[in-house]
Amino acid sequence: MRSRFAIVIALVLMMFNDVFARNVDEDSASVSGTSALAQVKKNWYETVQFRGYAQLRYNGLIESNPNLQCAQCDRSWGGNGGFFFRRIRMIFFGQIHERVYMYIQPDFASDGKNIAQIRDAYFDLALDEKLEFRLRIGQSKIPFGFENLQSSQNRIPLDRHDGMNSAVANERDIGVMFYYAPAEIRKRFSYLVSSGLKGSGDYGIFGLGLYNGQTANAPEKNRSLHVVSRATYPWELNSGQIIETSFQAYTGKFVINRNPQTDFDQTEFEEFRYGPTLVIYPQPFGIQAEFNWGRGPEYNPETNNVEDAPIQGGYVMATYMLKTQKDIFIPFSRYHYYKGGKKHELDATRHRVNELEIGVEWQPHKAFELVGMYTISDRTFENSLNPNNRQKGSLLRLQAQINF
Repeated sequence: MRSRFAIVIALVLMMFNDVFARNVDEDSASVSGTSALAQVKKNWYETVQFRGYAQLRYNGLIESNPNLQCAQCDRSWGGNGGFFFRRIRMIFFGQIHERVYMYIQPDFASDGKNIAQIRDAYFDLALDEKLEFRLRIGQSKIPFGFENLQSSQNRIPLDRHDGMNSAVANERDIGVMFYYAPAEIRKRFSYLVSSGLKGSGDYGIFGLGLYNGQTANAPEKNRSLHVVSRATYPWELNSGQIIETSFQAYTGKFVINRNPQTDFDQTEFEEFRYGPTLVIYPQPFGIQAEFNWGRGPEYNPETNNVEDAPIQGGYVMATYMLKTQKDIFIPFSRYHYYKGGKKHELDATRHRVNELEIGVEWQPHKAFELVGMYTISDRTFENSLNPNNRQKGSLLRLQAQINF
């Protein structure tokens, strides 16, 4: 199957091969990927812009069980956690050529030790003058799931749901992606973010890509590429209401970490997932729902072994956008569920998640946001180091976010 996808990508590139024969020597700047190109010569560094955001959290209020944790969600959740920088992102981006867009995003709070680590480092190579056909080359988000693609700067709940976030740790990997969207729809994707409607960004109405598969900032271990594809469309009704529907899937082979590991232990597993997305943008009432099914590695406490097992999980969220003269309030509630392993964790840790979140986001102005979220959770997370571990509890979580 992966070889067939690779052939499709090759055919797409051949279709647009004539693009590279054109004269594109003149540099020009673009205010955005879909704006008209200014025919004025500029040095590339004059087109690079800078923005970012930072998130400070505290999870220790009304906490009923300190053993209730989610390492992938937030390392300060449970245990001895206190104030915690969840993210400090600084983003350098710009249209450095009429056909080339660059994007570099380091994170200075990736592991709780405030050590810098690359999150995104890619460039988009446009294959046509309208910038409708693009190749994205480098480390970037894998187009699997709306919430995975949505920036944490725009997401309302504090963390992504386990059901689809478990597919790609940190949502990113190194590879080559092909994206297509008409110029009009690219403008709509941009509007869904700039208007405050919490869009996921512009990943085309169709995407197809090859990537390593061991997730971001991790070395490749088997020289076997993953294949991913996604189709989505933001429908605009006569009333102005926008509804986005999507379907995505991926397949590949993943190498897990085992404890202890012997020469007889299986470490490479086939995996695949697929699932739909529905987003009714909050104008003012919103609904967001995603689900996925598949198979992958999972720890079995009964046999003390990692086995191929089914995967399923997703969420549904309701929101309401309330705008006053000065402030924006977004009350929300989300329920999410997951049954499967997390391949990037030790022994492909076995997870069973049932979680309800109720909260509100307050925006007094664009530079500052405050989220309060009460979480009621039932989580099982088991591996060879802790083969019997089910935790229940609740806690109040707070996050202050600065946008610049």
